[in-house]
Amino acid sequence: MEQEEGQINIGAPQLEWEVNEYPMHQRSRLWYIIAAVLGVALIIYAIATANFLFAVIILMIGVITLLSSFVPPDRVPVVITNTGVVVSDMYYDFQAIKDFSIAYDPPQVKNLYFEFHSPWQPLLTVPLEDIDPNEVRELLLPYCLENLQRVEENLTDVLRRLYKL
Repeated sequence: MEQEEGQINIGAPQLEWEVNEYPMHQRSRLWYIIAAVLGVALIIYAIATANFLFAVIILMIGVITLLSSFVPPDRVPVVITNTGVVVSDMYYDFQAIKDFSIAYDPPQVKNLYFEFHSPWQPLLTVPLEDIDPNEVRELLLPYCLENLQRVEENLTDVLRRLYKL
């Protein structure tokens, strides 16, 4: 297969699956009431302290959260190749990946984490959904290190799941 100019070689696919673009939560009416009261209180505080940028940020978060509740997430592909990992339209070369770890405690927690060498690159969380974590582990071991210390989901994912954010 010939490669066009300007495109990178992502390698041969080894394993593919699809995940939601963002987690979809079932939120109750009480959740929306509490969020609205908290949002209004923060906006009032921001205006009282003349912090208008904070008020705009809180308003934007509220609008985005509300809109994302009514629009189902797109399904995006995840592909592990022999040269890296593709998530949606982003390619991550194995050379840029410091290590990977798997947090697996079904049915709630089924995540694959990638940590990068660059301190500017955030930890990448990829839901495993129905994929066998042992198969993913076996595919990744020849290409990058496994972090056996990180066996639970990170604090950000815990808070996002618990508070349905």
